[in-house]
Amino acid sequence: MDNRSGEMQVFARVVEAGGFSAAAELLNMTPSAVSKLVSRTEARLGVQLFKRSTRSVTLTAEGREFYANCVRILQDIEDAELSVTRGVGQVRGLLRVNASLPFGQHYLVPLLKEFKALYPEIRIDISLTDAKVALQREEVDVAIRMGPLHDATFRARKLGSSRKVVVAAPSYLALPGKAAPQTPADLAHHNCLNFNFRRALDEWPFLVDGQVLHLAVDGDAQANNGETMRQLTLQGLGVSRLGMFHVFDDIQRGDLVELLPDYNAGDIEEITLIYPHQKHIPPRVRAFIDFAVARLSPILALKGDVRLAENRR
Repeated sequence: MDNRSGEMQVFARVVEAGGFSAAAELLNMTPSAVSKLVSRTEARLGVQLFKRSTRSVTLTAEGREFYANCVRILQDIEDAELSVTRGVGQVRGLLRVNASLPFGQHYLVPLLKEFKALYPEIRIDISLTDAKVALQREEVDVAIRMGPLHDATFRARKLGSSRKVVVAAPSYLALPGKAAPQTPADLAHHNCLNFNFRRALDEWPFLVDGQVLHLAVDGDAQANNGETMRQLTLQGLGVSRLGMFHVFDDIQRGDLVELLPDYNAGDIEEITLIYPHQKHIPPRVRAFIDFAVARLSPILALKGDVRLAENRR
């Protein structure tokens, strides 16, 4: 019996899991059985799909081409079955979404009720983490990334951008010797909060006399994500440097104060929605992409721009 689709599924899972043993665990098979199925596929095609070593497996050029076609074919099979059993054109299925902790909490999660009302047959699996995940390996349908993109294996839609700003709570600035700094050099007398995934002595850029200078800052607290950093700042523990999209509402309420706006270097953090590069995008993924762009882009156009925030204070 022809079981090429099953062999394609095994091959695709090896690619996405990064190895035979990891794929075998996901498929509830033995590593030797997975290896035999891949070898049988290679023998039938007459090409080598993987370069094997004792430590890893990597795709050959033929393997990369075959994988792209496998993803398309397997998705076509799934869509064909769903269209027959549940009705043509319905948007349904499991949607896996990944986003950074601050963006997810403040922007994405509040929109999910509306999205579910529009597409009640979509099941959502959302993960919030500041660590970057591999879309295929983690089986993520859509991810929202902050900052520059260094991988061309996925498609991208820009949601917006956000300026970086230096902020502190009024309670911190009211402490003895902690008045709002007038120049970047004054930060030497302040407790500057850092991210622990950077070097211990952080550097912040400032525009001084028409040139961007990077100033070393230091403090007694670190965090591994922007939301924790925001909370530490709101509690009055020190000065931090965060995206305007993240602290816009805090500034408007007066819970945080922007510092040194005249010295802002104007560096921008891009906010991008990414999804796997495949010819046929599942309807559930397309629906979420269109929804996210339509709802989030106007919000970020306002809350990501430091100059708008200044004008509204």
